[in-house]
Amino acid sequence: MEPFKDHTRLNPAEADDVKAAVDTLRRGGVLVYPTDTIWGIGCDATNEQAVRRIFAIKHRDDHKALITLVHSIAMLERTVDGIPDVAYELLDAAVDPLTIVYDHGRGVAPALMGEDGSLGVRITTEAVSAAICRQLGRPLVSTSANVSGSPAPLCFAQITPEILDAVDYVCTSRRDEPCLTSVKPSTVMRLHEDGSFQILRK
Repeated sequence: MEPFKDHTRLNPAEADDVKAAVDTLRRGGVLVYPTDTIWGIGCDATNEQAVRRIFAIKHRDDHKALITLVHSIAMLERTVDGIPDVAYELLDAAVDPLTIVYDHGRGVAPALMGEDGSLGVRITTEAVSAAICRQLGRPLVSTSANVSGSPAPLCFAQITPEILDAVDYVCTSRRDEPCLTSVKPSTVMRLHEDGSFQILRK
């Protein structure tokens, strides 16, 4: 079984779910939602207060940057300055989810970025998370739906009540999927403007 749906068409229940999620985000809320990797906690990436709330929910040090999801190359280009040409080749060739940490993020909450202004961004191909980004019209924070230091959930059933009770909306889509050991966080690569890179997480 595939770990996520790689399509853009939503069924009616998913469409209603996405609308509720986007309404929550536009009010400055925080949600738990499925992604192209594991379940995540998210908010509007431009909302500093909501981002700070995610740090509190996860009990995570606020100097540790969070990943941002976008739904397209066009949104990526609005979120990052100085994208090296090789990034487009890497994204086109990637088979598995790939998060790239770019040198210069822009237009997002400062708390999302590293102290050097870098920003980790992933283009999601999963239907629900991509639709949320597209309908919101802004990038979406994506961090695993667990307290920092605890195991990341491989499926919805592994998300703890502490996390579910702390957010404003929990997506209904894909809750019944089984836990698969093949599901894992994305590969993370640091890519500099000059094309040099380091693999931060495989």
